[in-house]
Amino acid sequence: MNQPARVIDVSLLPGELYFGDAPVRVRTLLGSCVAITMWHPQRLLGGMCHYMLPSRQQQGRQLDGKYADEAMQLLLREAARHHTRPQDYQIKLFGGGSMFPGYSQPTNIAHSNVKAARMLLTRHQLRPSAEDLGRKGHRNVIFDISSGHVWVRHQDLIES
Repeated sequence: MNQPARVIDVSLLPGELYFGDAPVRVRTLLGSCVAITMWHPQRLLGGMCHYMLPSRQQQGRQLDGKYADEAMQLLLREAARHHTRPQDYQIKLFGGGSMFPGYSQPTNIAHSNVKAARMLLTRHQLRPSAEDLGRKGHRNVIFDISSGHVWVRHQDLIES
């Protein structure tokens, strides 16, 4: 009798990225941050990034997953390293929740993060197959690389 494959759970913190193959579930908790998932349905291969800001003011020596543009570059590098084309992946976007509604902010980070994700997909000629973006509150996201399924639980903020 065959034993079912043991699923490995990977938890991403802000600024982290995971790319690999099945059987892995990648989890993260998003507020104003955004996660991008990429899944290759033929190869059962994919990844998720969890970025905090659209871009940084001064480029560093190494790519940093805290920033949308650099996290996308890291995901695309992984796709290339696995000899796959980005257009062959299913792309999904999550997060960008407003965490402090009602407070005046000089810039709305959540909105900027969502805008950056959409701009990056357009720049790389990628289209999202699903998204859960914006609104108030945070999200728990679980991405199953063996199936491509993503589960999202959104927790709305209760305003007083």
